[in-house]
Amino acid sequence: MQREGRIARTYGGAMVRDDVLAERSFGESARLHAAAKAAIAAAAAELVPAGGTVFLDAGTTCLALARVLAGTGTPSGTGPTTVVTRGLEAALLLVRSPDVRVVVVGGQVQPLSHGLVGPLASIALERMSFDVAFLGADTVDAERGLGEPTVEETWVKEVAAGRAQQVVLLADASKFAAGRAPAWLRIDPAWTVLTDGGVEPATVAACERHGIALRAAP
Repeated sequence: MQREGRIARTYGGAMVRDDVLAERSFGESARLHAAAKAAIAAAAAELVPAGGTVFLDAGTTCLALARVLAGTGTPSGTGPTTVVTRGLEAALLLVRSPDVRVVVVGGQVQPLSHGLVGPLASIALERMSFDVAFLGADTVDAERGLGEPTVEETWVKEVAAGRAQQVVLLADASKFAAGRAPAWLRIDPAWTVLTDGGVEPATVAACERHGIALRAAP
């Protein structure tokens, strides 16, 4: 565990490292940084093409985007917006809207994030294509990319990103200091990283050195 960075050895025992990512329950995460997530969601909704098909990741920032999409509707004559998601809460919210067609990928449900992962999710995503893929993250690092508690979650995100014309990573400022994660997916410089105005200047500079441009929501 020490070699994995999960604990720091001390004389007489061991202590948990402060910088190790601690995954929260969905309900707890939803209560944190709600205003920033709402601002990011409002900006992200402007990137959804009318009548298009998008992938919506699991997580509370993506759920905030689902709330916006459920309330905005679809312009007349464009047909419904199709949302493919691996988030159970997002699916239940969006299915109430007559202007949104909801598709849920299969797979194993993660107990804390309520996101679907595994071969069934990957197989489904490999047979689809998206105008935009909206991804979430538990933590973001300029060098490593987006971090998650499991490799399975990063793999599903990678498959979805590979099937999209545009990829948008939704991450509030707290995600850039959330700690180390066991699994990572590198951020492609072609992606849009949509955040809020609270990201530290040093973090912005580090992202720019790795070709990652941050876009702050109004």
